[in-house]
Amino acid sequence: MLRIAVPNKGSLSEPAVEMLREAGYRTRRDSKELVLTDTDNEVEFFYLRPRDIAVYVGSGTVDCGITGRDLLLDAGSAAIEVMTLGFGGSTFRYAAKPGTCSSVTEISGHRVATSYPGLVGKHLAEQGVSAEVVRLDGAVETAITLGVADVIADVVETGTTLRQQGLEVFGAEILRSEAVLIRRDGSHETAAVEVLRRRLTGVVTARHYVMLDYDVPVGLVESACAITPGLESPTVSALQNKDWAAVRAMVPRARTNAIMDELYDLGARAILVTDIAACRL
Repeated sequence: MLRIAVPNKGSLSEPAVEMLREAGYRTRRDSKELVLTDTDNEVEFFYLRPRDIAVYVGSGTVDCGITGRDLLLDAGSAAIEVMTLGFGGSTFRYAAKPGTCSSVTEISGHRVATSYPGLVGKHLAEQGVSAEVVRLDGAVETAITLGVADVIADVVETGTTLRQQGLEVFGAEILRSEAVLIRRDGSHETAAVEVLRRRLTGVVTARHYVMLDYDVPVGLVESACAITPGLESPTVSALQNKDWAAVRAMVPRARTNAIMDELYDLGARAILVTDIAACRL
């Protein structure tokens, strides 16, 4: 039975559960439930702290898991990223009081507070910067005000909390993070893990693409396909009227209306949009 670790709380928890549900797996109904067995799919889910998931996967205790890329890299475990899942996006940056530092190299000799000591320590070493890394479990933004550190390294979304503490980001971003599926490094991808990966890929695809069917004059097929290159090459089929062809393509959901306008201007007709995400429910 495939053993999968899922975040039990935090910003990744609910989106991860929803994605698994869309992929056809059982999901827990009670947030206090820590283990769930899906006998139909031969899967056992373990709801764990997001920060611990990479450790469990790396040790082989569970076969795979869903966590953040930042947590994976910070853990330093023997786990690797299998695929991105399209949610939980964030940016990891350095921040300090104005005038303290303007580049990563200027961090040298300072104290850096963070909840991700492994990730930050590795990044500073790669930049050739020698600094003291101060590990905190939370409220990193107040570390400078309280005199614990000179610089912080943390997840930055809107930057509102940083500004409230009189801080500003500086230097290049450390990392762009998002939710990822992980498995143990060096382990063979079993058939069960491959099935999970394919299902999750299907969900990600359905969330970002729609199916577009339309008819177009044969002489304009090439131009139409240039408008709808799709996730893969469009499928072109002959119609009973030999002067026309039917085209099917998966196009980005966000650009659907603009693409339809271009097709109408080109001379296409009978344009049909199918929400493949709804079809999966």
